[in-house]
Formats: sequence, structure tokens, C-alpha cells
Amino acid sequence: MKRSLAALTALLLALSASACSGDDAEESGPVTLTLAGWSLATTPEFKTLADGFRAAHPDIAVELKEYDAANYDTQMIADLAAGKAPDIYVQKNLKNFYTYQNGKQLLDVSDVAGKLGSGVGGLSSYQVDGKTWAIPYRQDSWVLFYNKALFDKAGVKHPDGSWTWDDYATVAKELTTKLKAAGDKALGTYQHTWQSTSQGFALGQTAGADLQSGDFGFLKPYYEKALDLQAAGAQVSFGDATTNSLTYQAQFGKQSAAMMPMGTWYIATLLSQQAKGDADTFAWGIAPAPQATKSTTGTAATPVTFADPTGLGINPKISESKIEAAKSFLAYAASADAAKALAGIGVTPADTATAADTIFTLKGAPTDDLSKFTFTTHDTKPENPVSKYTAPLQNILKDLHTAVLSGSKPIDAAITEAQDRAKNEVLSK
Repeated sequence: MKRSLAALTALLLALSASACSGDDAEESGPVTLTLAGWSLATTPEFKTLADGFRAAHPDIAVELKEYDAANYDTQMIADLAAGKAPDIYVQKNLKNFYTYQNGKQLLDVSDVAGKLGSGVGGLSSYQVDGKTWAIPYRQDSWVLFYNKALFDKAGVKHPDGSWTWDDYATVAKELTTKLKAAGDKALGTYQHTWQSTSQGFALGQTAGADLQSGDFGFLKPYYEKALDLQAAGAQVSFGDATTNSLTYQAQFGKQSAAMMPMGTWYIATLLSQQAKGDADTFAWGIAPAPQATKSTTGTAATPVTFADPTGLGINPKISESKIEAAKSFLAYAASADAAKALAGIGVTPADTATAADTIFTLKGAPTDDLSKFTFTTHDTKPENPVSKYTAPLQNILKDLHTAVLSGSKPIDAAITEAQDRAKNEVLSK
């Protein structure tokens, strides 16, 4: 009996030692991080970052978890609440950053931020109470894409970097008229259905404009211009664009419009679609976004535009054994190496200066001086200034946008209604 008990004890000790040995081996073995992304088949930036990081850190794997692009934040918030969110997740824009940060759904990454170079744009947007809660890997800016071939066909001078919105509207109408005379159905411009197209520029370019003031009068000149373009037939009507589910990629890529204000992220899409034959092949360029006044235009000044950074945050429920690996991934995503890798697929990284030499060597990319100036030189204001009020105010302003461009309300009436709602539904709470 004693012998049997001794044998059993020895066996249990051996199994225990074996189990411990297995656990230790697992803990000291390769680390696997999960990373959120969307539209993985057509948005290669996530795989580019994962592959570049793995090459520099062969002991750390990165698995991608795909979300629906249109419902990304809704799905992510649900996954965070359910404990199913990935280790690292994207701050797609600043609109919902406050929700994540205030809800304690982001890990403090101030130590990562403290080691980044000064060329990384958008970092300050993720700083709250003296700490940094996400790291930008992209900093797009809205610019003016233009079709050089259609300009030449119409006999209209290319943008020179000095345009105001009045200049832009005049040229859009001129292009429409002259292209029609030349037998081409293309319109002068295409302004997509997003509220950003009018409101982002208005907020960024109007001195003293403040989303949280509840005073939205600064929007009026920009909506007057948008409605004027629709009335002149130089721009697709908002009703037609929404009813027919027009995409900005097709409007510009299939040469239905000679100009288009859009974010620099479209560079990657256009190059890819032209290479695959999903977009027509034509010469194009980018120019600074039109400005409110002449005083803010020209290559001697810095054009004012807008766009939110795109950042990466760490799920605070990540296991302790993964934290350092996740922070290393964030540091890589904001590095010069990552900037060059992203630029290699046409994506605008947070460090645009580092990427410029790469992005303009891509096949099909423009090579003119104005395009290069536009890519590297801009004062980019956030579309969504970080605040607890931002998301609900933007939802109200989205209703204003639809009401004005659809013609269901005059501009003044829509602005007054939005201001009343902001005061009663948001700012007084």
C-alpha cells in the first residue's frame, strides 16, 4: 500500500512538473496579437502594418479581425462591452474617441508617445488629462483631386494652388459648359454626400468657429456654394447622389467629374483601381483645398484644410503578457519604416514628410510640383475636436446637412433648428 501510494505521489508530481513545464513554455513562446481592421480585401494598410511589424519582430504574430467599415464603431463598442474586442483596435476618426477614452476602453500609451519624433502628425488629438491614449499611424488631409485630361479637353487652366471657393465654383461651371460643348458628359466637380464635404472645411477654415459654441452660422457660406453648384448643374444633386448610391470613387475614377474634394486616402484607392482597370486611366493631380480667402492660399502660405488622424489604441483588457508587444506595435505603426511601407501602397502616414519621396514614385502617381507641395504642406484641423459633446453635435449637424442639400429646409431655418437642438439636447445636459 505504501509502495502504491508512493508511486501514485511520484506520478502526480511528474504530471504536475510536466504541466508547469508546458505552461512556462507557452508563456515564453511566441506572442500573438489581434488587430482590428475593415474591408481587408480592399484596404491593405492593416496587413502592410502587420507584415512589416512581424518582419522586425519575428516572435510576435499579428492576426487581423475584420469589421464592417460602415458600422465599425457600433460593432467595436459592442465587442468591448462583451469582452470580445481585439488587443489593438483602430480609432477610425475622432468622433467617438471620447466615448472610448472616457469609458476606460483604452490603455495609457504615454510612454510610446514620448519616444515618437516631432514629424508624427495628429498625436495631440489623442491627449487627455496629460496622458496619451492612442497613437496615430495615418494623418490624411482633404485636398482637391483634378483630372488633367478633362481640364485639357475643356481648355481650362489647371489649378495653381491659389484658389478660393469662389474660384473653384467658377471653374466647376466653366468645365461643365466646355466639356458639354466638346461632347463629354462629365460635370465640373463632385462633392460627396458626407457632411464633411461642407462642414469640415467650414469648421477648419473659419476663424473663431467652434463646434461646442452651439453657433453654426459659420456653415452658411459653404452651403450657399454647394447649393449654387447643384443649381448650376456643375455638381450632381444631393437627391440623385443618395438615391442612386453614387460612390466618389466611381464619380472621379470613371471620369464623371473633373474635380473632387476628397481626403488623401483616395490616392491609394485611385492608384489601385487604375492598375486593376476598375478606374479609367488618365492623368490626374492634387491641389490644395480651396480656401476661404486669398490670404490663406498660394505656395507661400500654408493651406488650411481638415481631417482627423487615424490611430491605434490598446484594449485595456489585454493580458499582461501582451502589453509590451502591443506597445511595440503602436511604436512601429508611427515609425519612419511604417510610414514608408504605408506610402508604398499609397496610404498617407502620420509622418507625411518621410513618405513623400515614396508615394510619388508609385506607378500612376502625379509628379508635378503642385501635387508634391499639396501632399506635404497643409495646416490640417481636426474634423471632430475631442469633447463629450462632439458625437451628439455631429449627429445634429448631419441632419442639418441632409435638410439643406436635399432642399427640404432653407439654410437659415436649418441652422436655427440645429442651434436650438444643440442647446436643448446636448449643451444644456
